Amino acid sequence: MKIAAPGKLILSGEHAVVYGHPALAMAVNRYAIATARPQTLPIISFDLSDLAYEDGLTFTALRHLKNRIKRKYQRFMRGDFSIREVLHKPVELAQIALMLFLETLNFKLTHGIKIHLKSDIPIGCGMGSSAATVLSIVHAIGHHFQMDLSSDIFFRLALEAEKMQHGKSSGLDLRVSLQGGCIYFKNQEVHSRTLPDMPFYLINTGSPDTSTGECVTQAAAHFKTGSTGDDFAAVTEAMDTALQQNKKTAVMDAIRANHQLLTRIGVVPDDVKQFIHEAEQLSAAAKICGAGAVSGHKAGMVLLMTDDAEMLQTLCARYHYTMFPVTGESRGVHVI
Repeated sequence: MKIAAPGKLILSGEHAVVYGHPALAMAVNRYAIATARPQTLPIISFDLSDLAYEDGLTFTALRHLKNRIKRKYQRFMRGDFSIREVLHKPVELAQIALMLFLETLNFKLTHGIKIHLKSDIPIGCGMGSSAATVLSIVHAIGHHFQMDLSSDIFFRLALEAEKMQHGKSSGLDLRVSLQGGCIYFKNQEVHSRTLPDMPFYLINTGSPDTSTGECVTQAAAHFKTGSTGDDFAAVTEAMDTALQQNKKTAVMDAIRANHQLLTRIGVVPDDVKQFIHEAEQLSAAAKICGAGAVSGHKAGMVLLMTDDAEMLQTLCARYHYTMFPVTGESRGVHVI
């Protein structure tokens, strides 16, 4: 049995959502797909084809790994480590998610398990790859053992694992991947919205040199004083109203305003900033739709809205960026 968890895009409210301000986000048709199968060897194997990783560990070795990661996370919380030092390899996110799931539920394994994960969600590009990975794995394990668990339990377990990757997490990525569709999210409250019917495109500027956790840490100072958080909230409310009223011009205005705020908090690299400026000169609206980057030249995915995709393709080619349309996904985590 395969479990698919969709990726996501934040339409408005990046970074600000971590501090209790609203955000709008939608699930998209990119997925992390996991399966869990029994195996005779008394080990837990992970086959992550996208990461070119296949290996197995005993339950005891995985417990030691989990304890080591949690100790490093505690040291990160005390300021001894950067968040990038908590996990050594991407596979460790999958491994700690599994261990947290089994240990929190006090579940005793009676046989080995093989976890297979395949994903077409770009890693580190602001599309919720970590959240979808964790959710697909814990749901696959839940189905494998025929556990009847609520969405809230899956959310809490997945959030605990995702913190090891991002440091401070709002839980937004997890909520979108769990529920699907489009949501308005504030202070852990989720309100469903109609999936936007707008000419949205994704521009892949490349994987950032800095992690989501590093961006969140460095942007934090902007939300501790001043009006930045309230300014983000006002833009999100304006976009929410514009989307519900299907007012294309107002949506584009909100995207441009959001870009200015993201530039203010320092998460838009100069190359991406220049690309967005040129796109605006061609009557488009664009903004990063993930954490961005605090150094380097790449910022993951850029959300772009335009009625002339052909003209923007030429601009993307000049920057060596790829461009493709966005399709919303109404389903959250589901069996395929």
